[in-house]
Amino acid sequence: MSGLRERQKADRHRRIIDAATALFREAGYEGAKIEAIAARAEVSIGTIYNYYQNKGDILGAIVSLEVNEVLNAGRGVVASPPANVGDALDTLIGIYIEHSLNYLSKEMWRQAMAISTQLPDSPFGQAYTALDRELTKQISALIARLKQIGLVRPDIDGPAVGELIFNNMNMMFIEFVKRDEAKIPELRAAIRRQNRIVVAAIGM
Repeated sequence: MSGLRERQKADRHRRIIDAATALFREAGYEGAKIEAIAARAEVSIGTIYNYYQNKGDILGAIVSLEVNEVLNAGRGVVASPPANVGDALDTLIGIYIEHSLNYLSKEMWRQAMAISTQLPDSPFGQAYTALDRELTKQISALIARLKQIGLVRPDIDGPAVGELIFNNMNMMFIEFVKRDEAKIPELRAAIRRQNRIVVAAIGM
């Protein structure tokens, strides 16, 4: 019975997330109401509040889903990277960027960034920061793997390089979500261009 309850709980959770994602895109974050999310998810309002304290928590769950999916995909790149530092970084970062609008619109990202900045000590803010750290650690893990297979100089500080690459990518992503007209191929090309400097500095 516990297995059935867990599956039912997971199904309700996913329906709420899917409904909220659709409504945030259609009506905007501010325009989407909890009542409308509940109706679309075919659950009671009380059920939503059993899972989430407020609408921000639902947005946080969508961000978490987004980032955890790219982290899962990125593990394969770290385990078996392309045999070129630039290609390896481009492949991993490409996963992050290409997936970034799967669940969240730019408006939703702007709202998530605003909440994490305004309320850094809230559960949302702490979770958002933790996800950023996991992305940073994965980039650092890729650098460590490239060092292990002889593509990166042994004297390179892998964690520092990972932080540098993530921080630059993150700032460029922030600028990307600020402008509705900005396109993913432009963002990827800009990140690739700037990362060439890092690749030249750390490669064998």
